[in-house]
Amino acid sequence: MKSTGIVRRIDELGRIVIPMELRKSMDLNIKDPIEILTDGDNIILRKYSNSCALCGEGEDIIPFGNKHICPACLKKIKEMDV
Repeated sequence: MKSTGIVRRIDELGRIVIPMELRKSMDLNIKDPIEILTDGDNIILRKYSNSCALCGEGEDIIPFGNKHICPACLKKIKEMDV
């Protein structure tokens, strides 16, 4: 993880503002879904994607690292002779 040096306070309703620079660099737009994950004492926000990062298929998606892939692409990865 890389620190941005940006600090924001949580408001009385539990909200935080994601700075415009980060929204632009992460291609986050109004009403884009954001996935909330935890890792120990860290909260991770990431742009939600419910399609395969490799082929774009949207059926039976499997989390793979920090991406999502479909079973067909996972099979191709396993069959690769690297």
